[in-house]
Amino acid sequence: MSESLEKIKAYRKQVLIDLYNQCTEPQQMLFKRMYSHKNLELPIDTIIDNMPDDKIDWAIQQCERTVEKNNKND
Repeated sequence: MSESLEKIKAYRKQVLIDLYNQCTEPQQMLFKRMYSHKNLELPIDTIIDNMPDDKIDWAIQQCERTVEKNNKND
């Protein structure tokens, strides 16, 4: 993979981590159950690193919607 694509991939993963960190604990556990149901104890960095690339964009969208919803309720 080219260096540019690797940088984009790393950026997308960091965006997802940042969004995940803005979610509540129950929402974070739901995320872990969805994307790492076999090992809920893994750190989020590892879970995201293990995710297939095609799942990253969907997970970002889910987390964005969740964070927006949380911000509306504040």
